[in-house]
Amino acid sequence: MNKQENTSPDATDSGMYKTVPLDEPLTRGDTLITEVQIRKPVAGELRGVSLMDLGNLDVVALQRVLPRITLPTLTPHDVAKLDLADLMSLGAEVAVFLLKKADRPVVYPNS
Repeated sequence: MNKQENTSPDATDSGMYKTVPLDEPLTRGDTLITEVQIRKPVAGELRGVSLMDLGNLDVVALQRVLPRITLPTLTPHDVAKLDLADLMSLGAEVAVFLLKKADRPVVYPNS
């Protein structure tokens, strides 16, 4: 493993993007993925997924949505290999995106 893949340096933790460091990095070939950037999804990227399932952090729903909104792009196989704590962290960020901006500080004070 000689390469380490991080997210783009120009993307910030704004309202549209969140960077999540992984406790257990993913290995993809020679690349080590140590953090994942999540982009706020638009409605079309949630096709085929129940909002209720996504809000409940259903693993199957996350396996469908995360490949559509992550950088580097996680495959469903990558999502299946994630450490449970990392999956929860990524899922929690997705759940925050589902809230209205005004509600986010009430539910998640640190977001």
